[in-house]
Amino acid sequence: NGNSNCSRQFMAAIPSMPAEARLQGSCCSPMDSHRYGEQVGGLKAFVEIEFIPPDPYDIPAPLAARLMEFYRLDLTPAQQTAYDYAMQHSNEGGPCCCKCWRWSVYGGLAKHLIRERGFSGEEIARIWDLSDGCGGTSHAH
Repeated sequence: NGNSNCSRQFMAAIPSMPAEARLQGSCCSPMDSHRYGEQVGGLKAFVEIEFIPPDPYDIPAPLAARLMEFYRLDLTPAQQTAYDYAMQHSNEGGPCCCKCWRWSVYGGLAKHLIRERGFSGEEIARIWDLSDGCGGTSHAH
């Protein structure tokens, strides 16, 4: 259960949500507790990076809005190669299964991490796989 959905209206509302608002729940399928444990456990490796949400099913709205802004960032050709690698090798074929708010949020996160921290496409694909908020039982191994 949560307030998250894949509609354009929901995505458009994120930047104007109150500072205490949170984007919660899965978008497309019910959450799976085993998968959720894998995700939260795997994301602990990135705890020092403030832009990576530690829980893909509970994201502060202000953070989501900021990451959505990063989605508009331009990448150099080498940076775009890393982004394209992540697109080709992530479980969902991108940051999410559809071009909803999560696509913009995690696409923006990827662009920021590639530009500002030199993340590789392989690292971005791993973060996307761990941050998949669509629900379901797929595993991140």
